[in-house]
Amino acid sequence: MGGSQAHWGLSTSDPLDPKVRQWWKARTDEIYKTIPDFGGFLVKANSEGEPGPQDYGRNHADGANMLAESLGQHDGIVMWRAFVYKANSKGDRFKEAYEEFKPLDGKFAPKVLVQVKNGPIDFQSREPFHPLFGAMPRTPLVLEVQLTQEYLGFATHLVYLGPLIKECLESDTYSQGKGSTVAKVIDGTLEKHSISGIAGVANIGSDRNWTGHPVGQANWYAFGRLAWDHTLKSDAVAEEWTKMTLTREPQAVNTIAQVLNQSRNIYVRYTTPLGLHHIMGQSIHYGPEPWLEKSARPDWTSVYYHKADSIGLGFDRTAKGSNALSLYSPQVRQLWGNPATCPPDYLLWFHHVPWGQRLSTGNTLWDELTTRYYSGADSVLWMQQQWEQVKPKVDPEQHTDIASRLRIQHREALWWRDACVLYFQTYAKRPIPPSLTPPRAPWPKSKNWSTSINCANYPASFFLTWHTPSTLFHRIPSLAGSSSPTRFPWKESWRW
Repeated sequence: MGGSQAHWGLSTSDPLDPKVRQWWKARTDEIYKTIPDFGGFLVKANSEGEPGPQDYGRNHADGANMLAESLGQHDGIVMWRAFVYKANSKGDRFKEAYEEFKPLDGKFAPKVLVQVKNGPIDFQSREPFHPLFGAMPRTPLVLEVQLTQEYLGFATHLVYLGPLIKECLESDTYSQGKGSTVAKVIDGTLEKHSISGIAGVANIGSDRNWTGHPVGQANWYAFGRLAWDHTLKSDAVAEEWTKMTLTREPQAVNTIAQVLNQSRNIYVRYTTPLGLHHIMGQSIHYGPEPWLEKSARPDWTSVYYHKADSIGLGFDRTAKGSNALSLYSPQVRQLWGNPATCPPDYLLWFHHVPWGQRLSTGNTLWDELTTRYYSGADSVLWMQQQWEQVKPKVDPEQHTDIASRLRIQHREALWWRDACVLYFQTYAKRPIPPSLTPPRAPWPKSKNWSTSINCANYPASFFLTWHTPSTLFHRIPSLAGSSSPTRFPWKESWRW
């Protein structure tokens, strides 16, 4: 949005300034002369320090409509991202995009689509569907999902995202009664839009297989299949991909598909169970850091989200708290608004729950939290066992690669488990249930965890990480083949 000012000498990038509008019209015509089938513009504005129309007292519709006008008769569109949030320590980031975009419904030009993330925060391992879905009937919305596992273990952890995407698509907004799913919002059928879309933030890098983790390709495949037919089942898509990529032997296909379909829930259990969110390592978004109290912005810390104290855990988004629940339809508010009936997977998204409160599972919050952390880490062992069973039926090199990553995944699942359980225990002041093995290291030693990495067991492509629209964090040069263990203190090893 700042291009007209930064690179072409104009005194402003105000989208309502006639000179700026003419500049964009001229540049757009120039682009179409060179690229006749140019698709249009994808814009991130007034988000995380990026310039935008609000810098000039304008709104998102003003900026988007200026670009739509520049397209003229060209066959292109504007996809304007709704990923916006202000640094407000007393607010709730959950509400920011809704509060900025909902009042603009119906004010966007016909060539504009508003692109909305699947959830209200930022590609967490599990989020409630974004409250903008169903709330902007006069504006075509694009669903934005992430394939790159920015918050789901990068190219190390095996996490199949088909179930995550389906979970969002099948969520019922109730905006026009029962059955008003997110899928029907974004395919245009619910609100009668002729243009619709779904976007995936991709995970390709310099690795020969593009995605680092071989199973990362399954997330590309699931995205593509569900984009064309959102009625498909994620388990069926997993079987399709397995047959085309790894093996066609029926029992092995069934075993691998089971691992894929369980992998996302397993990851949630050992990282962010019961609706915890945004407690990962700062900046790099890898590993646990629930103790993070200070950052450049309050909503980049962990304590902003989990609200742990001597009483309990979780972000109160009811009317007694931030009231973010009010952004949803009455039916959804009824589903999530009562901590006694709220599904456990979303409990701490919406409620500050006392440590000793009994949940629908029969356990207290503390016992359920620790049990999920432990069962999640243990389930990675199950994933390893299942993968070992199919060894005779898959390519040896592929099997070795994925097996090595699963070993790393288990080690890091234990790291997540121990760090989070011990940290939250400092608030809960309760013993770990006797049926569970105590963590390997006491608090606060686990806070400063570092690991001895045997480079011979790490494929070079393990170090492929994640990208944003502006940056690709490249992998460390090949370490494969080294026989001596290398010590990597956590924060230093990822600062490149």
